[in-house]
Amino acid sequence: MSSPAAPPHEPAVLVLEDGRTMRGHAFGAIGETFGEAVFSTGMTGYQETLTDPSYHRQVVIMTAPHIGNTGVNDDDPESSRIWVSGYVVRDPSRIVSNWRATRSLDEELRTYGVVGIAGVDTRALTRHLRDAGAMRVGIFSGPAAERPAAELLAAVQASPGMVGADLTGEVTTSEPYTVPAIGDEWATVVAVDLGIKSMTPHRMAERGITVHVVPSAYSWEQIAALSPDGVFFSNGPGDPATADHAVGVMSAALSSGVPVFGICFGNQIFGRALGLSTYKLRFGHRGINQPVKDLTTEKVEVTAHNHGFAVQAPIGEEFATPFGPARVSHVCLNDDVVEGLELVDGSAFSVQYHPEAAAGPHDAAYLFDRFSAAIKRSQKGGR
Repeated sequence: MSSPAAPPHEPAVLVLEDGRTMRGHAFGAIGETFGEAVFSTGMTGYQETLTDPSYHRQVVIMTAPHIGNTGVNDDDPESSRIWVSGYVVRDPSRIVSNWRATRSLDEELRTYGVVGIAGVDTRALTRHLRDAGAMRVGIFSGPAAERPAAELLAAVQASPGMVGADLTGEVTTSEPYTVPAIGDEWATVVAVDLGIKSMTPHRMAERGITVHVVPSAYSWEQIAALSPDGVFFSNGPGDPATADHAVGVMSAALSSGVPVFGICFGNQIFGRALGLSTYKLRFGHRGINQPVKDLTTEKVEVTAHNHGFAVQAPIGEEFATPFGPARVSHVCLNDDVVEGLELVDGSAFSVQYHPEAAAGPHDAAYLFDRFSAAIKRSQKGGR
């Protein structure tokens, strides 16, 4: 689908499913790629974005104009590979200038066969998506960019969309693994990998928790056999309406009384287990500068997001669930989207954003302390 090298200024074209077309030059591998066009508003942290499994089958448009200045290193990836389907930037850096860099961003994209495009007006493209909504897109570079426009548009319109996409099985770990506690271990947690970022179990390990990361297909019986003090459900890609297995495991965990914490996709799974519905956002939330209000403390946090779906839930009132009364705990200040849920007794909660926050910000790191506190209460026989 793609070749390993991109000659300077090889032509490239971006085609949206509504027919809008932008021409630029190749950035990364030569070839063609398809995915959902989404934009990320972060000015930094592109390496963490590229390696976040939640971006599987998405073409990421960076709203910041200058990308690649700090190159790529071996310390910042959030998984073992790049997951984005394609990459769109306005002005890639011509040089790498950072003491930690070991290679350029363009080189990294070529290594992983990621087809990208540079030299396009990403501001205009973002404004178009904000008006028209997220949609399918194709990037074509090299010989593929010279094909007739009607042929390229037809290829984009024939590509799969995100609604109804069941993707967790494509990004989850193939085998369970353990992240040991840093310092003295006082608890163990099973983390269900729906597309987990490496920083997430590290945040729990920093707090003395050993984390057993397990594949998304694990049953509740397999999880319970590990005798966890808590269960965590990770971020991940795809439509939560397809994740019936994860919802069943979440329901079993809630019925067991073990403390539960979920983030991003895990928040949507929690919502479905509570009996709520999910829906697709018009253009989603992505980037590391999204304002969220904690309705309990009334504190406003700057948070990291990557979600195109959300939970439909009543804000400002408790509602009944099979596991006791629940409420919305956090909302986005930009559009009032539900950003967190919790059982009133404090035994289970979730947020729609990323409190592990690699590459930042860290306003929401307290949520790992809240999970630790719930585990300690449970160990003492309380909820």
